[in-house]
Amino acid sequence: MSVLRNLESKLAGLVEGTFSRAFKSEVRPVEIARKLTREMEENKVQSLSRTYAPNEYAVWLSPDDRKQFEGYEDDLATELSGYLLEHARRERIALVTSPKISFRTDDRLRLGEFGIQARLVRPSEDASEAPSQGDEGHTMVYTASERLSEQLREPDHRRGAARLRYEGKTAVLRSSGGVIGRSRDCDVVLSDQNVSRRHAEVRPSGGKWIVKDLGSTNGVKVNGRRIQGAQSLKPGDTIELGTSTIGFDQD
Repeated sequence: MSVLRNLESKLAGLVEGTFSRAFKSEVRPVEIARKLTREMEENKVQSLSRTYAPNEYAVWLSPDDRKQFEGYEDDLATELSGYLLEHARRERIALVTSPKISFRTDDRLRLGEFGIQARLVRPSEDASEAPSQGDEGHTMVYTASERLSEQLREPDHRRGAARLRYEGKTAVLRSSGGVIGRSRDCDVVLSDQNVSRRHAEVRPSGGKWIVKDLGSTNGVKVNGRRIQGAQSLKPGDTIELGTSTIGFDQD
């Protein structure tokens, strides 16, 4: 996850003190970056010879969340665009133009909620084979409320970090959890070709840790039994993705 860490460091330098305080209920820029890549992956379309992804993304924020980006919103959009462009290059995804990020306000959203509307827009002078998704794309709404409620509950403080053991390595997951898959944007990157790019997510939920299938091709097993949706975890459990086995433990 060095790319995301570098992104956060670059964003931190845009405005003095922006990241010197801890984000509480507000939307985090790195959360937006993660969900933008998810929308890029989930809205890919196949043409005759290439895989295309949306090139325009509208990020809808609550009025209070929008205020926190005042003064460096354009710089934030530029950084997020560059991050998406690099992701597309690594995953060999075609873009008809450089990604364009715009921020908008929706009074219906609460603090910590944000929506992403992705669409593929082909320039009128472009005669390539790229398909078009029209003027309006589907909007996905995400929320930080689950993360926040978990941090405030006493069991979460007692829970501490989770540890995932895989391929001779150990990954430490804290309150935000992590995504497992083949994509280099994941928190835990597996080399197994039977693993989807974004295969599963391990995160805190309701005072415990859970593993959730992110719509993978080959599914997720816990202790040898395939799960449907999400499954709670306990120390010593094994998570199977493709032909890979991951050991779960807690501090």
